[in-house]
Amino acid sequence: MRNSTLKFWLAAMALGFAGTFATSASAGTLQDVQQRGQVRCGVSTGLPGFAAPDDKGHWAGLDVDFCRAVAAAVLGDANKVQFTPLPDKERFTALQTGAIDLLAHNATWTLTREAELGVDFIGVNFYDGQGFMVKKSLGVKSLKDLSGATVCTVTGTTTELNLADYFRAHKMKYTPLVVDNTAASITAFRDGRCDTLTSDSSQLAALRVKLPDPNDAVILPELISKEPLSPAVANNDKQWETAVRWVYFAVIRAEELGVTSKNVDEMLKTNNPLIQRLLGVSDHMGQKLGLTDQFAYNAIKQVGNYGEMFDHTVGEHGVLGLKRGVNALWTDGGLMYGMPLR
Repeated sequence: MRNSTLKFWLAAMALGFAGTFATSASAGTLQDVQQRGQVRCGVSTGLPGFAAPDDKGHWAGLDVDFCRAVAAAVLGDANKVQFTPLPDKERFTALQTGAIDLLAHNATWTLTREAELGVDFIGVNFYDGQGFMVKKSLGVKSLKDLSGATVCTVTGTTTELNLADYFRAHKMKYTPLVVDNTAASITAFRDGRCDTLTSDSSQLAALRVKLPDPNDAVILPELISKEPLSPAVANNDKQWETAVRWVYFAVIRAEELGVTSKNVDEMLKTNNPLIQRLLGVSDHMGQKLGLTDQFAYNAIKQVGNYGEMFDHTVGEHGVLGLKRGVNALWTDGGLMYGMPLR
């Protein structure tokens, strides 16, 4: 056999082995979750509206709802979730080490995180931007009034980097007060150790409700960044990533199609082929993901569509009372858009 031919066959065999290993690895997390009977989900240490336990230890919030939707889709039971509260600086390490299966932790989707940390982001669950909160007694009305201020921020976040970029770009001086977690940041702000607290605008709204008198503080109107908050998984398992991503698309698609937790059973009888595919009546979409064809039905029935999740967690019937804004469906002038299940 000529050397060139031998090299060709050796390369082909290597690719074949690599493909075999890749296929084997790609099924790992989904199979582990199904055998374990539980989704291990990393969440914040306590952020009202997104992920926070009540006095009985029951977790609630938009990120929590997404974890429950994944459990309902993958295991048929939204309650089969183990919630692991993680400080900001430890959240990606937990994914990298396999301590959790899914991270839903107000994490901003950035190039560096996806390229260097070994994670893949699923889809934007909340479009946000970085803002600033001040006490009303300070008399500040705009960001331009904050030159020379002491600013509370959390280490290991995009917030810390954006803060430096903004003040440098606008030739403003500031003194950073960097703390380890969001709980420490609101404590420092409450105690007057900083003039302003900066974070994602939604997070500021969540932290504001923890103050002794929330009306003593105001969130300034300006935003200095785009903060697309997204759940994430480790990037070594394509099958798990795909399954989780299509749960995300399914709950958005349900809202687009008018399918809710209250009418989902009636919708099983519809002649609309889009809804039939979504709910597993036709075309076996779930099987393509390694799930049952009722994966979306289970998520919608037990947790709700995206609009329902938003409304009772961060929305007008939730603890934060936020309007949908850019988190409305694309048909309502927002950015939320579900890819077609076809």
